[in-house]
Amino acid sequence: MTDLPPPSTHPTGRPRLVATDLDGTVVRGDGTVSARTVAAFARIRDAGAEFVFATGRPPRLMGPIADAFGPFGTAICSNGALVYDMGTRSVVAEHAIDPRTLAETVRRLRAAIPEIGLAVEHATELHGDDRYEAGAWDADITVRRPGESGLWNRPAPKLVGRHPHLSADELLALAAPALGDLVTVYHSNGERLVEAIAAGVSKAHALRRFAADRGITAVEAMAFGDMPNDLPMLAWAGTSYAVANAHPSVLDAVTHVTLSNDEDGVAEVIERHFPEEVRAS
Repeated sequence: MTDLPPPSTHPTGRPRLVATDLDGTVVRGDGTVSARTVAAFARIRDAGAEFVFATGRPPRLMGPIADAFGPFGTAICSNGALVYDMGTRSVVAEHAIDPRTLAETVRRLRAAIPEIGLAVEHATELHGDDRYEAGAWDADITVRRPGESGLWNRPAPKLVGRHPHLSADELLALAAPALGDLVTVYHSNGERLVEAIAAGVSKAHALRRFAADRGITAVEAMAFGDMPNDLPMLAWAGTSYAVANAHPSVLDAVTHVTLSNDEDGVAEVIERHFPEEVRAS
């Protein structure tokens, strides 16, 4: 299912800012990015508009994305906790959970979900407790086990928890009431994984700041996503798209639906809004 391009208030009829999730949205199920998608994002740049990748990935996993798209643009990483410059491949902003809040978050999670294993995800490192089970996303790194005294004593961009058998949806249903507004808790469909970042932080929070710095309003922005952690960003953008393979909550929330990630749904929409002949004047 695809839509015709929605109306735009921008004089050119095109959005001034395109923001998209990566995994499950522009990254295919086999972990690749198509040449068509790379070419579509080049059209945005050629037209003088902005694009931002907004992902749950930490910066250490952004190398293949920078290799595919080139040294252009900004990536909102770790669901908004870290901002990454694609050109310099460096972190340029951090919004972390402070150590006192982190310790209380850990205490509440362990009380609500006794078998959960916890880890702190930094830009380039992952520090876990004895229960934390490394997942597929951790294959590129050795999980450090510094012990309890070394885990919770520094600011944490993201706290992740993995359970032996509960699904991501089940974990979120248990964690959200236990944590309240202490932190922002969510999941991005990681295997048996629930995630937390500082209160008030999200992809939308970082994207608003990025847009405001450039004089871009929400109505001039278009966003794409597939998972519940994308919902704040999709709600903020004037035009929101889900890919066809998105979580049911995302499909219910957006204004438009495009083809799946494996069918280059995001590229298909971008191509219609940014015709190939468009160039910045």
